[in-house]
Amino acid sequence: LTFFASKALAKQYQQGFPQSLHKAPMLLPTQQHEVRQLVDRWLGDKQVYPDVRGEFDDSALIKSFGKAGLGIFFMPSVIADEVCHNFQVHVIGKTDEVKQRFYAISAERKISNPAVNAIIESAQKLF
Repeated sequence: LTFFASKALAKQYQQGFPQSLHKAPMLLPTQQHEVRQLVDRWLGDKQVYPDVRGEFDDSALIKSFGKAGLGIFFMPSVIADEVCHNFQVHVIGKTDEVKQRFYAISAERKISNPAVNAIIESAQKLF
């Protein structure tokens, strides 16, 4: 996961990551999301307790509030460049200790979409 913030917040919380997140304003997914539970556990293991400013079910809202400077947020590292570009935010830190899972489900027995087929083939090589 990669953690992002507006320019002003990034300057304040970038140094010393992840301990710098202690009492930092955070925008998080709601507790029902697995990644939230994983991040809470990761932060707790590091004895880092942010100031939760908002909980969201919609990642677009998290990014929009983050862009407005209302808190630090995280997204999958695979989209870090896109998030920085589209929301004018800065990376404050990354962790590979928390992994987010994605699933692709298809009703088709034979996948005809080349993009989906490439994803499946790539994932199969990992396992």
